[in-house]
Amino acid sequence: MAILKIARMGHPVLLRRCDPVPDPGAPEIRRLVADMLETMEDAPGVGLAAPQVYVPLRLFVFRVPVDRQGTDPNDSEAGNTVMINPEVELIGDDRVLGWEGCLSIPGLRAAVPRATRIRYTGVDCDGNRVTREASGFHARVVQHEYDHLDGILYTMRLTDFRLFGFNEELTRMIENQKQENA
Repeated sequence: MAILKIARMGHPVLLRRCDPVPDPGAPEIRRLVADMLETMEDAPGVGLAAPQVYVPLRLFVFRVPVDRQGTDPNDSEAGNTVMINPEVELIGDDRVLGWEGCLSIPGLRAAVPRATRIRYTGVDCDGNRVTREASGFHARVVQHEYDHLDGILYTMRLTDFRLFGFNEELTRMIENQKQENA
């Protein structure tokens, strides 16, 4: 396994629609998935899409750490998960702002509107069908990674650029707001 280089915002591979994976069980796909999981954990991140490592294929990996799970049963912890040729369906019209960062846009984050509930399907490297409903953080991570497969970065979904900035500045702003409201 190897740690892969992560493409940063501005590279054309991040702005194109990715191609389907013809054979999810192919040795080169299994190797790519193993390298992506190792890269995601090393970064550290909670998700990584193939175009972020310069491979324009429709696949991503993700995890939901136990400390990020919510109270809804569909916002539960998820270990390392592989999604090949995924599809995402938004459930309902509810949207909520939530903070997101991206390994391809280091040092920055923003409040991004996302669907609160989704259903996603795809296959793993063994061709097993993966189908799940998700909510909360789990749904946010899947939507973020899925966007990468269509050439969409989270910055393209912003509705309020006042909620976009460098991590340190936003942390300071949020702490100041908490103190003012206390």
